[in-house]
Formats: sequence, C-alpha cells, structure tokens
Amino acid sequence: MSLELITIAAGLVITWLLFTAIIKILKTSITTALTIAAILLLIQIIFGVRYQEVWQEFEELIKKFLVTIV
Repeated sequence: MSLELITIAAGLVITWLLFTAIIKILKTSITTALTIAAILLLIQIIFGVRYQEVWQEFEELIKKFLVTIV
C-alpha cells in the first residue's frame, strides 16, 4: 500500500470524525437554545413575566458574579 493511499484514508477518517463531532455540538446547542426559548415562553405565558425582565435579572446576576470573582 502506498503512502498516498494511507494519507488519504487517514484524512478521510479524521474529516469524518470532525464532521460528526461538529454535528453533535450543533445538535446539542440547538436543543439547548430551543429548551431555553420554551422555558422563557412558558414563564411569559404563565406568570406574565416579560423577556426584558428576565434579561435584566440575568444581567444583574452576571454583574454580581463578576464582582465576587474580582
């Protein structure tokens, strides 16, 4: 077997592994984003909390977290 064939085979295997890893990451990210969107929608429908209010609370939590780190 020539070195070129081994190199091409190894390249194809590595490419396939990277492709499947990227697909898994994208699938997980999309699932997480849709779950967060569904939770926010339920909060808005059930409790009447607006998206802006949730975002403001999130920003305050981040600021408090960053202050405690520094």
